[in-house]
Amino acid sequence: MKPAAFDYVRAGSVAEAAALLAEGAPDARLLAGGQSLGPMLNLRLARPARLIDLKRAAGLRDVMADETTLRIGAGWTHAEIEDGAVEDPARGMLRHVARGIAYRAVRNRGTLGGSLAHADPAADWVAVMAALGAAIVAQRAGGAERRIAAEGFVRGAFATALAPGEVLAAVEIPRLSPKARWGYHKVCRKTGEFAKAIGVAMLDPARGMSRVLAGAVEAAPVLLPHTAARLAEAGPDAAAAIVAEETGAALPHLSPAERALRAVAVRRALAQLDGG
Repeated sequence: MKPAAFDYVRAGSVAEAAALLAEGAPDARLLAGGQSLGPMLNLRLARPARLIDLKRAAGLRDVMADETTLRIGAGWTHAEIEDGAVEDPARGMLRHVARGIAYRAVRNRGTLGGSLAHADPAADWVAVMAALGAAIVAQRAGGAERRIAAEGFVRGAFATALAPGEVLAAVEIPRLSPKARWGYHKVCRKTGEFAKAIGVAMLDPARGMSRVLAGAVEAAPVLLPHTAARLAEAGPDAAAAIVAEETGAALPHLSPAERALRAVAVRRALAQLDGG
């Protein structure tokens, strides 16, 4: 199939893209790498009246860093993160996750910001940024910015906390300490497919950080605070012992088999901490 007719506009900056988006709302869509939106256009699942191309928008590839945080522009591709073209403040976790996204051809064009804004519940970055306690930076026309906690950014399947006229401009990622440990496990039917379940675990005593998350849950990813507290107090094995109970309580909308699959992903992520 071919997409329905639309007006095409190329934005020169994030601020211009925000202005064009506000002007064309609600019938305008942003195009970053196009790896998710492109197929939706071809199938006519998305029929925007205006398509705003962000590929060459100034500001979307800026990187700023200090001792505690790395701010990475939303326009960096999965492949660039995989290849180490941008610093990884999460002690190798971002490179590991990027390497497992779809296929190299998709990673060459798909972007960090595009994946987050698309908000597919099974997407890797949606789960990872929530687990890391990152902040999503939204920019409006005129340049004003708003920070949104990543754990509350995704409101549901393909729904985010972005307000009308806002563009996802960057992500601010906390730095993990040298002794931090992390685990990431994704259950897929085959390599390159969207996840059936995601488990993320991280422990950074130097920063007082212990976080455990279940992702690909057909809605926003879910933090597991009781499992995280057990991880900090007694270690990965003790945390794994209560995963099934907490995932069961946190994911009542899923079937028992689906909850069990998420518990498996989380336990396998926790098991990776033993090798840290």
